[in-house]
Amino acid sequence: MSGLSQKKMVALTGAVTGLLAVMLVYFGNPVNMGICVACFIRDIAGAVGMHRAAVVQYIRPEIIGFILGSFGIAFATKEFKVTGGSAPILRFVMGFFVMIGALVFLGCPLRMALRLAGGDLNALVGLAGFTAGIVIGIYFLKKGYSLGKSQSLPVSNGYAMPIIAVVLLVLAVAGPAFIFRSEEGPGSMAAPIVIALAAGLIVGALSQKSRLCMAGGIRDLILIKDPHMFIGLASIFVVALIGNIVMGKFNLGFESQPVAHTDVLWNFLGMTVVGLGSIMLGGCPLRQTILIGEGNTDAAVTFMGFLVGAAFAHNFGLASSGAGSTANGQIAVVIGLVVMLAIAFSNLEKSKK
Repeated sequence: MSGLSQKKMVALTGAVTGLLAVMLVYFGNPVNMGICVACFIRDIAGAVGMHRAAVVQYIRPEIIGFILGSFGIAFATKEFKVTGGSAPILRFVMGFFVMIGALVFLGCPLRMALRLAGGDLNALVGLAGFTAGIVIGIYFLKKGYSLGKSQSLPVSNGYAMPIIAVVLLVLAVAGPAFIFRSEEGPGSMAAPIVIALAAGLIVGALSQKSRLCMAGGIRDLILIKDPHMFIGLASIFVVALIGNIVMGKFNLGFESQPVAHTDVLWNFLGMTVVGLGSIMLGGCPLRQTILIGEGNTDAAVTFMGFLVGAAFAHNFGLASSGAGSTANGQIAVVIGLVVMLAIAFSNLEKSKK
């Protein structure tokens, strides 16, 4: 794919993602949360009983769509290559803390852009923290940070997560008694399954072709002065901003924003963890989910870290609410930063050897 066509593909992916996020809100998803990878994984964890926070339990079809959309296009274009084995335990741990950071901020990098497009100025604080984490990650990349090379694996390893996604879709449609579903709160707000799944499939397929990554866009802009990936992030913001204004969902300010809080320090530090972790892992939460569809089992391990981190956050009072961050969440964010820095330094030594 040429440089010009790649730029257009990234811009198209961002624009479509921003539009679909606004449409999903119109059809029932929470305001400023048309798409949120962290929030939706958290909802899935609750739906399967990994946590019992009754207001955030639902098998979100969008996540299923991301995986299956990526898998379908990767398989069709012969880009489905099953690889893995690059520091799986460390990836799980970092995925765990990335989720903690996101739930302290109340959103993944994609929702950060959507919150800002809805007028939530707290997202500017999150963006500053996200960028700070990316800058720290770039420092370690320049010093030789690496988790090692992945290796080719038997093809069955790559089929596991798409099959799990299909099983989750069946459960979402069938709605058996052992699957939890919120009756109030964000988990009760959802677009119809068909619409949510279709949106996920489209975003998944486009993101697989464009390699869209929220962290990658800022990383490349700073590290190699290449703006083409950043165009995707900008497109999401611009299209969602226009859509919110048209729909009357734009509310500029810090106060009274949906599923958000005004705790400046912990909005900043929560997203610092997300930014640093995304660089160290090789992609933001959206990118990790898309990589799963390509057969990347390292991303699948990271996804499991996200899932467990989400459950842990709600079982132990780490996740923030509209009232602000919690003491437990603040401690967890600090621990997450320390752990990631320790991993970064230890893998610098390994790379030098």
